[in-house]
Order: sequence, then structure tokens, then C-alpha cells
Amino acid sequence: MDENKCTLLLQKHAIKPTANRIVLVKALSDIDRPMSLSELEDIILTIDKSNIFRALGIFKEHHLVHVIEDGGDGVRYELCLSHHTDDDDDAHAHFYCECCHKTFCMEGTPIPLVPLPEGYEMTSVNYMIKGLCPDCARRNKKQKAL
Repeated sequence: MDENKCTLLLQKHAIKPTANRIVLVKALSDIDRPMSLSELEDIILTIDKSNIFRALGIFKEHHLVHVIEDGGDGVRYELCLSHHTDDDDDAHAHFYCECCHKTFCMEGTPIPLVPLPEGYEMTSVNYMIKGLCPDCARRNKKQKAL
């Protein structure tokens, strides 16, 4: 995504397009999987961790990122491609590889509707599948064959 598209996306979500926020949106758009704060910090060398974290908090408030619990001890962030600025309509399942510890989007796997008992109100859902990604599964099979 180029800088102009990043700026327009920020403006669509009522976020002031500062230089740091544009860099962060561009980084998130260029990455094909949800990233942790430390992974983003390793990729974006021009912005310190606290500024990345603050920007991600603003992005979350304005529904510009999904915050995904990775099944371990942290969270991961991915750009929200929702068509609404106040509601997420692109929710999908995620896969956490227990070997390489990467989280992948399962775009074609929607989150199933879970009926809740009366009185409960859902505010978010996090559908995480755990196992081995294709690369790790192949390596695992090769190691077992040896």
C-alpha cells in the first residue's frame, strides 16, 4: 500500500495521519500475517516501541487493527479491512503454529456463530486454531523419516 492509500485509510477511520502512523499502516499492509509488537519493532526501525504501541492502541480504538490473542503469552496485530469504521465485518479465523510460533490468517474460514445464553452480550471473538503450519509439518515429517 502506498503512502497516499495509507493516509486515506487513516482518515477514513478518523485518525490523524502522522508520519509514524503512516509508516505503521504501511508496515501492517505489507505483512501477510498478524505481527506481535516486538516483530513490528524489529521491522520498523525508525519508530520506538512505545510510539508503535500508542499508535496500535489508537488503531484499535478506531477499528483499524484487529488484536488477536496468539494462544501464547502475547497479542498480534493485523490491519482491519472492514468496510465500516465502527464495526468489524472482516472477522476470520487464525492459525497459530506451535512450532515456529507464527500466526496466520485463515481468510476463507469464517468464525462460526456461537449462540450465547440469554443475558450475555458478545463484544469480540477470537477463533484460534493451533497446530503445525505447512512448512513446519513438512520439516516434522522429514525428521521423523530420518
